[in-house]
Amino acid sequence: MTRLADADLSERMGKEEGLERLGELQKRLLERRLEFGGLIGDGKLGPALCVVFEGWDASGKGGAIKRLVAPLDPRHVTVAQFAAPTEREKRHHFLWRFWPTLPGRGGMCVFDRSWYGRVLVERVEGFATKAEWKRAYDEIVSFEGGLCEDGMILVKLWMHISPEEQLRRFQAREKSELKRWKLTDEDWRNREKRPAYEKAVEDMLARTDHELAPWHVIPGDSKPLARVRVLETVLDAIAQRR
Repeated sequence: MTRLADADLSERMGKEEGLERLGELQKRLLERRLEFGGLIGDGKLGPALCVVFEGWDASGKGGAIKRLVAPLDPRHVTVAQFAAPTEREKRHHFLWRFWPTLPGRGGMCVFDRSWYGRVLVERVEGFATKAEWKRAYDEIVSFEGGLCEDGMILVKLWMHISPEEQLRRFQAREKSELKRWKLTDEDWRNREKRPAYEKAVEDMLARTDHELAPWHVIPGDSKPLARVRVLETVLDAIAQRR
């Protein structure tokens, strides 16, 4: 059975239960972040924390990120969004552009998409050659391994939704004046290529899941459940390193 198929997309959580659970988890995260930042406790800096979000279009990445960072002082966390590389960035190794954003000890960064674009969109859309994206698996594992060996807590999340739920969210965005900007022609084109993207995602999960930074597939058809699972996963990763 594939990793994506292992996610139970039928599981649900009510809005009120989700808000109550989120409040509890956000308080715990705030305490850990203040501790790692040397602002409470013994005053020593803790490890860097980097949370990487990948997932389907309209899978709830933005909403989950919003709830993840909501309890934190903006000075203590950075949210970075990555789109297609610029012409200057293309002149370097594909991992080069991510280094400046990585958090230092005691810091936290959230990546809204990441270096995994090389083995996802760049693979499917032909922006990287087969040789480039095939060798990227080992390059990514080596890159992440070095970060983790240096003390970083790296949490990798794939936000997973069903094709049916994605279509429902696309249609809802089309009807909303305040959300229509989120939906592009490229989103519709990507949806048509879902089988190719599913194969790329499965290969990514299989080839870049490693002990120091495993993948976590978050079932996202229920937004309250997905947001709670994200906080739980991040806190579990922190607890394993304390």
